Amino acid sequence: MAKVRGGSNGKSRGNSRIENGSGDGFWDRPMLINLLADVLLLAGGALLAWAGAMALQRLPVFPLKQLVVSTQLDEVSRAQIEQTARSVLTGNFFTVNLETAQTAFERMPWVRSASLRRRWPDGIELELEEHRAAARWTPKEGEPRLVSTHGEVFNATASDKGLPAFAGPEGSASRVLARYQEFNDSLAGIGRKPVAIHLSAREAWQIKLDDGVLLELGRDQPRHPLLDRLNRFTTHYAAVSSSARSRLQTIGVVDMRYPNGFALRASKS
Repeated sequence: MAKVRGGSNGKSRGNSRIENGSGDGFWDRPMLINLLADVLLLAGGALLAWAGAMALQRLPVFPLKQLVVSTQLDEVSRAQIEQTARSVLTGNFFTVNLETAQTAFERMPWVRSASLRRRWPDGIELELEEHRAAARWTPKEGEPRLVSTHGEVFNATASDKGLPAFAGPEGSASRVLARYQEFNDSLAGIGRKPVAIHLSAREAWQIKLDDGVLLELGRDQPRHPLLDRLNRFTTHYAAVSSSARSRLQTIGVVDMRYPNGFALRASKS
């Protein structure tokens, strides 16, 4: 109810003012009411869309009936693919989440990358790229690891393929692989090949050959590159081996860290 305030004589004056206490309520503010209505409509629309999507996913229309693997696989088994597919290929042809499925397939052992696409009217086509093992890498927390031909470390168990053994600081696998290829090419001229390569934390290199000889190459230096030291070994390999055999000895360690020569240590056996 409006209140009228006047002078002390109780008569109404021209400067009297009217106060309406009920004008400050929520329902007297159309802008707030419209804003609330818009928010409720958006929330209701979102809930309706979500409910519709859930209902559509459960409807027996456009069901997924087949998974087609378009690549030839050597390491990943059919059982592994089926197990992963059952857990991630949910929904129908339109609602299946291909990104989630891709992530799940790429977590499988030996899988480097995965690609999925819909195949009308009821299938999913799966393309997998497998890692190609180049060497064994130092295990971590008991898990066997391998180095791929791309220099990537991945968790997997390799069959007996005569892979060389690599060891080095974490993150150095690609460098060790590149050196292995250089060392292998250099040693091929004397009929030897590396079966193990070790890179220490101080950047010192060791090579173990297939005949049991251990080469200490040391650190790579601009004035004395690793390949120069290795070429020095291959140049004198035949003479050194012949000399050792004549003394009925077997070479154990060849220390190539000297600028212009090398030192030999006989095998303890």
